[in-house]
Amino acid sequence: MKRFKWTMAAALVAGLISAAPEPAAAQDTVFIPLLTYRTGPFASSGIPIADGMRDYLEMINQRDGGINGVKIVIEECETGYDTKKGVECYDSLRSRNPVVVNPYSTGITLQLIPRAAVDKVPMLSMAYGLSASAEGNIFPWIFNPPATYWDGASVMVAYMAQREGGFEKLRGKKLGLIHLDAPYGKEPIPVLEVLAARYGFELKLYPVAAADMQNQSSVWLNIRRDRPDYLYNQGWGAMNPTAVREAIRNNFPIDRLVGVWWAGGDDDARAGGAQARGYRSLSFHQAGTNFPVIQDILKFVADRNLSRVATRDRIGENLYNRGVYNSMLMVEAIRTAQQLTGRKAVTAEDVRRGFESLNITEARLKEIGMEGFAAPVRLNCADHNGHNNVFVNEWDGTRYVRSSDWIAPLRDVVRPLIEDAAKKYAEANAGWPRRTEVCDQRS
Repeated sequence: MKRFKWTMAAALVAGLISAAPEPAAAQDTVFIPLLTYRTGPFASSGIPIADGMRDYLEMINQRDGGINGVKIVIEECETGYDTKKGVECYDSLRSRNPVVVNPYSTGITLQLIPRAAVDKVPMLSMAYGLSASAEGNIFPWIFNPPATYWDGASVMVAYMAQREGGFEKLRGKKLGLIHLDAPYGKEPIPVLEVLAARYGFELKLYPVAAADMQNQSSVWLNIRRDRPDYLYNQGWGAMNPTAVREAIRNNFPIDRLVGVWWAGGDDDARAGGAQARGYRSLSFHQAGTNFPVIQDILKFVADRNLSRVATRDRIGENLYNRGVYNSMLMVEAIRTAQQLTGRKAVTAEDVRRGFESLNITEARLKEIGMEGFAAPVRLNCADHNGHNNVFVNEWDGTRYVRSSDWIAPLRDVVRPLIEDAAKKYAEANAGWPRRTEVCDQRS
């Protein structure tokens, strides 16, 4: 695990404080910067996510006048999915008192994790980043709901077992991991190695260098040689459509190529044409526009020409809805912080408490127009992830449709590994601070 230098130089983040419980004054705002990438080799994945994140926040402003009347100040900073640029974005925005930061890159997240507790700015790495940061006792300022990459890897193994007729049927099988040769792509490996030893399947690794994302011929020669029974795709950006096309070209059964949730973009599957029908990816929310929340985005944002989407029909695509889900988590954490403090315009420290008390129930999902869109999620001071169930999406030729029941992560394997990895991370980083924040865990 990469070692980070701990710097104790940053100031506390202060928020605007209003006199509760009076209605929010005009100057009451919360600042949410979005680190996005609309350019570069990962733009095909980054653009729909950026659009979804921005449009949900804009919808809250337009429809509700903000979060309980507190307007959201939204600003994007272009990272190009480059770690150095991402850190520069963070540095340029930190002095403006953001209440939460979205790195939207595992590489950027890894660089910012050591700074979160110093700067006292909560970081939302929604289903990405360092899996071990789900351990809230060691990472009190990092939140990665609703599932970690380690959860996703274990779900992939559970899905294989379902299709093969039981975990005992996995013995002697081969699972290949085709992955971006970067921290993001390597995240599932520790869990897959443990599960391979437990269930007797062989794990084959197929790293793809960033420079070779669109030229995977040599990797697929190895895949043809090894003949894995399943392939798990931990790819991103231009790597994913190339993997789909190569699977088809090399006659790999497309229904046995299953992507992590970030390998489920509509453009990823479209790249394979008609033969891509049956391509699958994990997910924790639905695609499509048949949800009140998406209809409100169309009404209050798209119809007012406030969206940056290239064409209206892009609204509701899988990764667009991923961005919507991401922003929903932030808004609900801020709303929870308002309830906890009795203040309208909350600080970053308040929002950290809001995340640790986050409890999005079925009833709440219905209230915010997301009934059937996603599953409930609940966090606490020890568990900053929730380790939620996920399902498998299938490309039907034009869109993603849910093709499985909810599948539970193998929590008995994942959670102890996360706790151990978190402990080792703290030990490896001299001066790692002890948790000082009050625990707001609810029974």
